[in-house]
Amino acid sequence: MKLHGYFRSSASYRVRIALNLKGLSAEHLSHHLRRGEQHAPGYLAINPQGLVPTLEGDGGSVLTQSLAIIEWLDETHPAPPLLPKEPLRRALVRAFAQVVACDIHPVQNLKVLARLRELGLAEDKVTEWAAWANREGLMACEKLIASEAGPFCFGDTPTLADLCLVPQLANARRFGVDVAAFPRLLKAESAAKALKAFAEAAPERQADAE
Repeated sequence: MKLHGYFRSSASYRVRIALNLKGLSAEHLSHHLRRGEQHAPGYLAINPQGLVPTLEGDGGSVLTQSLAIIEWLDETHPAPPLLPKEPLRRALVRAFAQVVACDIHPVQNLKVLARLRELGLAEDKVTEWAAWANREGLMACEKLIASEAGPFCFGDTPTLADLCLVPQLANARRFGVDVAAFPRLLKAESAAKALKAFAEAAPERQADAE
């Protein structure tokens, strides 16, 4: 397999964790987002959105969108499972993951922030926007798992929720969010980061890290 990504991309980070948890290897191909390498014709031929990650599999298959990639990995390599067996628990994990991947991440990603700059927003206001988006979403996430014993988001093993949470907390810190306000999320993050699969997927551990 080939994973097209970028060390700081939180969506790529999620997929790296999933690959590590499953014990799967992939060739990592970096596309420097700040230099616009994701818009190169060769890459757009693979992923018309010009986003990362993209996973190329055996037989020429191409998958885009991190949650779709992770669920495919979970279905084709079921151990260890990243979603609970019980339908309601599966739905709860997916809902948490989608708060991050569909509601927080998209409105504070590089593409949106670049557009805010193009529209004349001062740099401090751009950062303020990104911090607000993270803070608002993480407040909801904190409440969603407040009654979960943990130590992970949903139980004693990592799930899709943790794969989304850890990279998003990294983003929040980059934008100056005081994450101490989210003790339950930090508990899950601490449990996850103690695992080799999460540690080795961290942005600073990647070959293209700056």
